[in-house]
Amino acid sequence: MIPQSFIQELLARVDIVDVIERHLPLKKGGVNYFACCPFHGEKSPSFSVSPSKQFYHCFGCGAHGSAIGFLMEYQGLTYVDAIRELAGQLGMAVPEERDSPAARRQAANVPLTELMAAAARFYREQLKLAPQAIDYLKTRGLTGEIAARFGIGYAPDGWNALQGAFPDYNAAALLEAGLVIENDQGRRYDRFRDRIMFPIQDSRGNVIGFGGRVLGSGEPKYLNSPETPLFEKGRELYGIVQARQGIRDAGCAIVVEGYMDVVALAQFGVSNAVATLGTATTPTHIQKLFRQTDRVVFCFDGDAAGRKAAWRALESSLEALADDKQAAFLFLPPEHDPDSFVRAEGAEAFRQAATSALPLVDFLLRHLREDCDAATAEGRARLVHEAKPLVLKLAAPLLRLQLVKAIAKTSDLTQAEVEAAYGLKPSRPAFDRQGERPSGRPQPRRRPLSPVETLLRLVIQHPTHAARLPLALIPQEDPEGRALVAILDAVDVGDIPGNAGLGLLLEHFRDTPHAPLIAQHGREGLETEFEDSAIEPLLQDTLARLRQTAARREFEALNEKARGTRLSPEEMRRLQELLLAAKEPVSQPKVSN
Repeated sequence: MIPQSFIQELLARVDIVDVIERHLPLKKGGVNYFACCPFHGEKSPSFSVSPSKQFYHCFGCGAHGSAIGFLMEYQGLTYVDAIRELAGQLGMAVPEERDSPAARRQAANVPLTELMAAAARFYREQLKLAPQAIDYLKTRGLTGEIAARFGIGYAPDGWNALQGAFPDYNAAALLEAGLVIENDQGRRYDRFRDRIMFPIQDSRGNVIGFGGRVLGSGEPKYLNSPETPLFEKGRELYGIVQARQGIRDAGCAIVVEGYMDVVALAQFGVSNAVATLGTATTPTHIQKLFRQTDRVVFCFDGDAAGRKAAWRALESSLEALADDKQAAFLFLPPEHDPDSFVRAEGAEAFRQAATSALPLVDFLLRHLREDCDAATAEGRARLVHEAKPLVLKLAAPLLRLQLVKAIAKTSDLTQAEVEAAYGLKPSRPAFDRQGERPSGRPQPRRRPLSPVETLLRLVIQHPTHAARLPLALIPQEDPEGRALVAILDAVDVGDIPGNAGLGLLLEHFRDTPHAPLIAQHGREGLETEFEDSAIEPLLQDTLARLRQTAARREFEALNEKARGTRLSPEEMRRLQELLLAAKEPVSQPKVSN
């Protein structure tokens, strides 16, 4: 576990503008910097980076966060990996418990990562010396530029060619990395021989494995690295590093089955394709892609094997789907795979096919209708039965509702009957106060901020004022009050410095119930930031309103008690004080959100 104190120090030393500018061209506008948002397509810059708050926010799609959050979203990194990436840029060592599993894995993986990088360099150099391998790539239509972009290499046809890359061919790490094989007699030889080599990279660009395509007619046609401490097939996607920008530009990711499919598509300008690594699509694959884009298109051959693979991808997608995410399925003609299709029909035809891919719900129903005869009562009953585990697995509530309606229509049942069969709570249409369905009329203006919301926003923008707020005065019946008290506690014990920016606040409260509220008020505060000259009177007026509210509650409690029992002299005096104080007017500051 990484200490919070280190994350504070890291975010205090890092400049979010420098971090983002490594990936996006930023243009200064006033006190902030702007760019076109990398997370959704737009022509006018709405992506704002605040150096004072160390916070980014897109006014178009709502993406927001700290430098850590940006790397997680932009590069698809985990939280810990994003911290390590930032720390590495600053030359800081990430502290962890030495005996922790994470620390042991990291220490063990460093030499393996270096070995894989050395092997990748060796294979690239060997390609230059192998005319038969170069000729093969040329016959597949690949240019040297594309080969270099994907780091394609060649493993020589020899039992111990890697001896030329490593001083100690008998090192245990070579076996652990899957680069060599050792037989029962202890004899060691290269795993990959006479193969075109496709390096597999993780989200950070580290080589973690290889896929080797045999030259000629040997078997297996494709050979992958085994599972190692670095490489787990069910978690990695080939080409994810090269496809990252293409996925953003296209607004979708295309999942294909083979290395050559990815490379051939990139050769023709379709740069948003990735491939699974000789295994079925897993929920982890899909979650990783949905961090990059809102739409994933699975592209498969149109034969029985392709449809079987597509169905497994559908089942894996259900839990990862949200109502703002889409999964679709593209089936190519039986005579084509993505490689041959793009060569025969061109890139634009492939893009059009991907655009019109079959939506998940349509594919699901089509697949069920193929197995269940909807013309008979028995077939319709079986269809409803077969669909049940899929419906219950689907995480997106609105999409699940649409699927239930479609199943009801197909099976000649009502929506309520299908929901009852599945044990789902019946959905009810939303009505307005007049008993009519809501129309598209404009929404009313937001209500003014409450005193607690005002203080929460003020402390988010200016944490130095946290020490001035009386904790006992803040009501904690609502989430805003609890979030404010949590910030005050963190500042009081030193977990958050008084000059913390919004980015640091967000990271401190990441994965807590307070994070959404802090992010919301942080975003809204960017548009209605408090003027420096107005902060002090606003603070005093807001505290006065809270005192008045607290006094009124105390008065009502004492008054209620007086109706049932006799008050003590001290309670009587306090009741008189509160009664007199209630007659004094309290100014109502004009606060908007």
